[in-house]
Amino acid sequence: MSSVKLLLTGDVMTGRGVDQILPHPSHPRIYEPYVQSAVEYVEMAERRNGPVPRPVSFDYIWGDALAAWARHAPDVRIINLETAITTSDQPWPKGINYRMHPANAPCLKAAGVHVCALANNHVMDWGVQGLSETLQCLEKAHIQTAGAGMNQAQAEGPALVKTAATRRVLVFALGTPDSGIPREWAAGPQRPGVAILPSFGAAEVERLGARVRAVKRSGDIAVLSIHWGSNWGYHIPQEHRSFAHAVLERAGIDLVHGHSSHHPRPMEVYQGRLVLYGCGDLINDYEGIGGYEEFRSHVVASYIAALEEDGRLNALELQIFETRRLRLERASQENTVWLAGRLNQSMRDFGSRLVVRGPALLQLQWAAL
Repeated sequence: MSSVKLLLTGDVMTGRGVDQILPHPSHPRIYEPYVQSAVEYVEMAERRNGPVPRPVSFDYIWGDALAAWARHAPDVRIINLETAITTSDQPWPKGINYRMHPANAPCLKAAGVHVCALANNHVMDWGVQGLSETLQCLEKAHIQTAGAGMNQAQAEGPALVKTAATRRVLVFALGTPDSGIPREWAAGPQRPGVAILPSFGAAEVERLGARVRAVKRSGDIAVLSIHWGSNWGYHIPQEHRSFAHAVLERAGIDLVHGHSSHHPRPMEVYQGRLVLYGCGDLINDYEGIGGYEEFRSHVVASYIAALEEDGRLNALELQIFETRRLRLERASQENTVWLAGRLNQSMRDFGSRLVVRGPALLQLQWAAL
């Protein structure tokens, strides 16, 4: 039986300003307190880094990432899609609403995405209609989903991808209220919505474990993609860390894929298995927005995890990019070194550290704990 290589990213936000530069932009009207047109986010990016061509090709936003990923040839590519794919004009009254026009969905195919985790605080920004269109559009594109559905069973069920080596990768997705997901978005037996994790207690670990055991077979890799926590800062709440350890110990999960933070957060290897506490944004339209400069949120990462046959981590590499003109460009050496140093400061108690292995490339080293 062969090993498995996963590509994992944090938030991919192809709505709003990003949607406006793609071939089929939605109507730019948005309902934010200070910005009424999504085009303004494009204009802010242009003021920061120069003109953005319009319309762009579907692969434009991925920039240098596509070649970097191709060199690694991952078996499965998993993203957190934090955007509704819809033509709905009925926004959920929450202040910030992301949508991408369904005709722009080929941008996800351009990146070879296999699985979209949807248990996040933007997938229902345009209500049930928006969620339904999102699911239909991704199914039509042959991209699997986890974490949201037209009922609870669909939302809680895993995406299942077979690799070329006949291995199976199962992706379960959950979202937590502390990431900003409205509790009323929770899926029910007959109610569309999100697979919400209401608490980090032992009962929820057991519920997840029961779902994993119902479908996981010998040789399968099980991933938990979880949208949790705040947008900024490097502190990992103890309840997050304890929950991650518990699902690795008792729920049959082999890798925890965390996201919600707008910048990369600490990671660790627990009992041989990887926990990414916050992958950070990968694609967004924040380029021209000021504030939180100390986090350098324009410096982003994708994660290539090579897993042994039993699900234990063999190697983890971070490919580092910078957002410029609403696309990904290979990061400078200065920003690559900065990110390694900043994360290492926050991982001193995690038994792991990042080392620079090449241009825009970091590698995780860890102690066997």
